Amino acid sequence: MKQIPLIVSAALALTACASAPSPVPMPAAAPRPEARSYHVSDNASADVDAALARARQSGKRVLLVMGANWCSDSRALAGWLVTDRFAELIERKYELVFVNIGMPKSGDGHNLGIARRFGVPELPGLPNVLVLTSDGVLVNPTTATSWRNAESRTGDAIYEELATLADLRV
Repeated sequence: MKQIPLIVSAALALTACASAPSPVPMPAAAPRPEARSYHVSDNASADVDAALARARQSGKRVLLVMGANWCSDSRALAGWLVTDRFAELIERKYELVFVNIGMPKSGDGHNLGIARRFGVPELPGLPNVLVLTSDGVLVNPTTATSWRNAESRTGDAIYEELATLADLRV
């Protein structure tokens, strides 16, 4: 009789060893912030003009972000810009204005003349980041339309680029 409990204990121990280990939960990747900041304005040109006027008074630059809420790269960039870390940089260095440009590739583009006004003849993708002096001079002509990968950029990389552009001599 003593052998039956011993056999049951051994069988239970073997069963426990044979079962697959419980999966260890992997830490989730840090979520990328996201915002829908590209509201349709009745007069986006006037919004940009107002940002330029504020920049002249404050001695800051204008951070003109042209994108659309349907675009994940645009939402990702907007999300970073509204975090506390970026808010501090923007407060010190920029007058921020978001401009909705719709769906230019499908013929439903909006406010595309704003980019042309500052020397950017074509917007090949979304979003676009134009850094302007208070006089409307484009600080970043070679990188203004290079933000189509904003969703895959790190917050640090975006921050560093915007911090550099804030103080770049033109």
